[in-house]
Amino acid sequence: MSKPTIEHLLTRRSVSANALGDPGPDSAQLDRILTAAARVPDHKKLVPWRFILFQGDAREAFGRVLADICRQEEPASSAVRLEMEAKRFLRAPLVIAVISRITSPSPVPEWEQVLSAGAACQNLVVAASALGFGVNWVTEWCAYSVGVRQALGLQENEKVAGFVYIGTADGKPDERPRPALDEIVSAWQP
Repeated sequence: MSKPTIEHLLTRRSVSANALGDPGPDSAQLDRILTAAARVPDHKKLVPWRFILFQGDAREAFGRVLADICRQEEPASSAVRLEMEAKRFLRAPLVIAVISRITSPSPVPEWEQVLSAGAACQNLVVAASALGFGVNWVTEWCAYSVGVRQALGLQENEKVAGFVYIGTADGKPDERPRPALDEIVSAWQP
């Protein structure tokens, strides 16, 4: 049984991608996670995001692509760095690339479309963690790389909003300090 929604939101923690392992979601759980991710605010029903899944052998194969791109874009990369890049997507049994895509021209401002993609990332995180998985939403260098964009087949109107790593946490992450509400909340006064 899952926690009530508000309790889950108040206690959810990101788990380092390096602390994730098997098992990942099964196909039914993945369908639920992706369905929840697609239920975000989406002005004019543009669907300004899509998902690319990396599971099984695809993670290792894409790691080789990442290492090759790193070598090309950063020729001074050490062998240790290139090995790390080759293993980047092996840190979790499932990695989901969330792709933000802008429809233009559109009556919906670009910023709203980008926010919708961010909401899809957050729903992935919340849904997967509500099912008991450890989750980490990151960008890292590969989200901004021209070579990675090409390897993912992104169009000119698309960008990586993030890579969401999902697996079983090897322990409970420590709580971290959160901002005090009086530091981040104000009431507008006329």
